Amino acid sequence: MRGLLLVISGPSGVGKGTLCQALCRQIDSIVLSVSATTRPPRAGEEDGVHYFFVSPERFQEMIARDELLEWAQVYQDYYGTPRGPVTRLLADGRDVILEIDVQGALQVKEKAPEAVLIFICPPSVAELERRLRRRGTDSEEQIVNRLEWARTELEAVPKYDYVVVNDHLEAAVAKIKAIIVAEKCRPIYFTKPDCVV
Repeated sequence: MRGLLLVISGPSGVGKGTLCQALCRQIDSIVLSVSATTRPPRAGEEDGVHYFFVSPERFQEMIARDELLEWAQVYQDYYGTPRGPVTRLLADGRDVILEIDVQGALQVKEKAPEAVLIFICPPSVAELERRLRRRGTDSEEQIVNRLEWARTELEAVPKYDYVVVNDHLEAAVAKIKAIIVAEKCRPIYFTKPDCVV
């Protein structure tokens, strides 16, 4: 059976990374996609594990050859999802998660209409603010900007296939697992048994 392409998006601080890690731990067939970037590696980062580190010239070549499912420029650096590794994993029956922003998710849906888009919502904007402050990595200005951006991202919810509110980790993981089971019951994933004529 061909694997499922899952796209997970949501505001910063909503817990997308934690959810994706939990899914990868609990379901053997799921893998997290590795993005390509033109930024230099940080301490401890390995090529092909954390990112595919490529030159700006190579990245431009990947864009020109349509080798990316989605891409964006963030300040001076480029980030994107290489199509080849994702396609190979799906063909091998692995389910692939792309943890990307709304802009990237909509690009993926255009190029891979079978992709399942899941938007992760906070229980409330107040709770999202509490989580951002609790992690202690952002300045006051960054928190304000992230909350403003979150309101913009929430406007894209109708373009997604599913919405999961991350109020409790275990419950949110269970909902995504249920989505995976339901999606694999669609006719496009059906392999006719030998006993069916």
